[in-house]
Parts: sequence; structure tokens; C-alpha cells
Amino acid sequence: MSKLFARFAKDESGATAIEYGLIAAIMAVALIAAFPFVTGGLTTSFTNIGTMLGSTPAAIK
Repeated sequence: MSKLFARFAKDESGATAIEYGLIAAIMAVALIAAFPFVTGGLTTSFTNIGTMLGSTPAAIK
């Protein structure tokens, strides 16, 4: 039984895939957490741009 456990402890196959999976999961959680903060600023920016584009241009002197 101890040989089986020792062999299992030394086996690193699949470790890279698990690490990439954890990195992807952490990035997804960070993006989901930041989404409300980013969308508010973007909405304001695009609203301001739309207002400026829709307004009448100033007369050229």
C-alpha cells in the first residue's frame, strides 16, 4: 500500500492541466467581480461621446 501511495505522490501527469484550469477559474472570477465597475464607466463614456456627436457643431469663425 505504501508503494502505491509513493508512486501516486510522485506522479505529476495532469498537473499542468490542473494548474491551467485553476488559473482560468481565477481569471474568470476576477473578470466577473470587476464587470460591474467597468460597465458603469463605459456606459458613462459612451453616453458622453454620443451626446457630443449628436450636438450641433459650433460655428467656424
